[in-house]
Amino acid sequence: MTTPLDQAHADMQAAPDDDAARLTYYDRLAASELFLLLAEEASGDRIRPRVFPTAEAQLVLAFDREERLSAFAGAAAPYAALSGRALAGLLAGQGLGLAVNLDAPSETVLDDAALGWLAETLENRPEEVEERPEEITAPAGLPDRLLAALDRRLAAAEGLARMAYLVGVTYGNGRRAHLLGFVDPIPGAEPSLARAVGEALTFSGLEAGVLDVGFFRPSDPVCARFARVGLRFDLPAAPVNAGANPGRDPDRPPKLR
Repeated sequence: MTTPLDQAHADMQAAPDDDAARLTYYDRLAASELFLLLAEEASGDRIRPRVFPTAEAQLVLAFDREERLSAFAGAAAPYAALSGRALAGLLAGQGLGLAVNLDAPSETVLDDAALGWLAETLENRPEEVEERPEEITAPAGLPDRLLAALDRRLAAAEGLARMAYLVGVTYGNGRRAHLLGFVDPIPGAEPSLARAVGEALTFSGLEAGVLDVGFFRPSDPVCARFARVGLRFDLPAAPVNAGANPGRDPDRPPKLR
């Protein structure tokens, strides 16, 4: 079975000089749910990864499918399910490397420097501004790779909002931009959603890319205008067992022990 991470890895390997393909792989890695092999069962919000010493580095192992982890371990093994984004932040600066999908088509090893770069890149946070759009139009002129990056990010934002609309806007001061308006976000999810959009811009490879983000109640009259002209993204519902595993929330990652 080929996974999205396998495909992104294959595209990167096929075009080693293509920065866009490389960024797409890291975007897919950061947005994916990964299964980190543990030395023992998690204790509360603390986990102890199983460490494999090699001649080059101390490695921890993660897989994008539970079946791959079990196949590598040879039996059922303790693990923590967390996003690639949370995992990069957890491991960066710890002197550890990350081996992803060993014995699978997308086998990759990220050293401590690569993890640090990824964690730092993912820490970019959008600025908050207060502006009211005067005109709302259909989006136009956005590159396909940005739309694909947004689609990947919003698909990973399970349960954080009902939907989002991408529209063109003109503000009262004459500034023109594109706005991604989230409808019915859960309380407290706004920073995570804004960060996800910022990461989509970063990994799309666009220079000086700007995309405004807004949050709206379903009863806000502007939502009807969004629905008429906007490009709609439906966010997946939260899984029934959300929060049962440490690392489900990228903003509250587990701690090493």
